[in-house]
Amino acid sequence: MLPKVHILGTGGSISGIGPHRLDYTLYPESGKKLTIEQLLARIPEARELAELSGEDVLQVGSPSIGPAEWLQLLQRIETTPAAIVITHGTATLEETAYFLHLTVKSGRPVVITGAMRPPTSVGTDADLNLLDAIRLAAAPEAAGRGVLTILNNEIQSARDVTKSNAFRVDTFGSRDFGVLGYVDSDARVLFYRSVTRAHTTATPFDVRGRKDLPRVDIVHAYAGADGVLVDALTERRPAGMVLVGFGGGSFPTAFLDAGKRAVQAGIPVVLATRSWNGRVVATPSKDAGGFIVCDDLMPQKARILLMLALTLTQERAAIQKMFYEY
Repeated sequence: MLPKVHILGTGGSISGIGPHRLDYTLYPESGKKLTIEQLLARIPEARELAELSGEDVLQVGSPSIGPAEWLQLLQRIETTPAAIVITHGTATLEETAYFLHLTVKSGRPVVITGAMRPPTSVGTDADLNLLDAIRLAAAPEAAGRGVLTILNNEIQSARDVTKSNAFRVDTFGSRDFGVLGYVDSDARVLFYRSVTRAHTTATPFDVRGRKDLPRVDIVHAYAGADGVLVDALTERRPAGMVLVGFGGGSFPTAFLDAGKRAVQAGIPVVLATRSWNGRVVATPSKDAGGFIVCDDLMPQKARILLMLALTLTQERAAIQKMFYEY
């Protein structure tokens, strides 16, 4: 018997319909999308790999996907017993993937894929990425590894993966750590390393049944930045905030002072970095200011972890421990 794989469509470039075969930029503005059924019709070989079913949960560009849609996807995953493939736009693919990596309470495969070129274009990567995602989700080796992404034949962990280029098909990378493996040219699913940080069933984040998540905002520092934006955000009283600085966690003095005022106002504040690789390290000064450091998470993922942490606690030490564990 073939393994069962259920596909959840959300839209994105992988389903985009452009005005002609040489269009790589205008298709998002048309709003026209192929359905999951139409995408599968392009790759009949996929039915040799798995017993397939699917549904279109959304049909939007991924800039329109956020916490409400994450919770919607989580609900569909939890009520579907099969392995899961999600088709998704690439703009926020890594954020949806990391949210699900922390919240899905199952060890079965959950694989997210997208495309950099719409299926109507010459040289599209949509068909092969979807085929690879189905092959990966159907593979027993994919179970128990948390949420995985697959584009350009490369298997990556939802925790580490991030988008690096606006147009190239090799845009997704895992920075310091590299790929987990490949769905390779001989159709084999190959893993070469494992994820060590806790995920899925090993996390305390159970948000099933929730209608929303705590609001967390991100503010980026830049050369000469003062505290105006941070203070303005503090006045709006978000549940938490992520401040993005330089290198290993340095900030303009006025910007960081505003962050301290946010902490004093009772808002949990995580310090992150705009640097591509490396960690933000705790120091006595940061500890004295009441800050939480993000370890090596990208700012957009630090936001997600803080949102989930705040569903459980506001205690700084407990949240800091989560950033070292997940």
